[in-house]
Amino acid sequence: MEIRTATMADLPAVTQLEAICFPEAEAATEASFARRLEVYPNHFWVLTDGKIVVSFVNGMTTNEPDLRDEMYDNASLHNEDGAWQMIFGVDTHPDYRRQGCAGRMLAHVIAEARAQGRKGLVLTCKDALVPYYSKFGFVSEGVSQSTHGDVTWYQMRLTF
Repeated sequence: MEIRTATMADLPAVTQLEAICFPEAEAATEASFARRLEVYPNHFWVLTDGKIVVSFVNGMTTNEPDLRDEMYDNASLHNEDGAWQMIFGVDTHPDYRRQGCAGRMLAHVIAEARAQGRKGLVLTCKDALVPYYSKFGFVSEGVSQSTHGDVTWYQMRLTF
């Protein structure tokens, strides 16, 4: 398996995987992914098994310390020199879960953010995933202001 930055050729695969991993109200659209790939492709990583995308992580960089809902669909908020790497999603195909794929992706993204001199990473997750992300050094900051998909999210931060 290989981790690499995504390209526009990956758009159909990541859109399909997102639809498998998240309910419709929470899933990013193909148009949103296309804009992300246009504006910040070097912050969109895929894990492939041969030619199949089995997992991906994406997000923008910004100087804003908190993840806001507007960031998901407004790629113009990206600041390549931003202090914080936001993570919008960690998607893994159900057939590849519990095999370390998401962990491998997170370790890669954390290493990338550290090498790029970021202050750290920020993500939001559902309550059940707080312990999982804590294993990677993320600390829960409590309920996020995000109302994305009408779900309660918890903001997690990993500070270097």
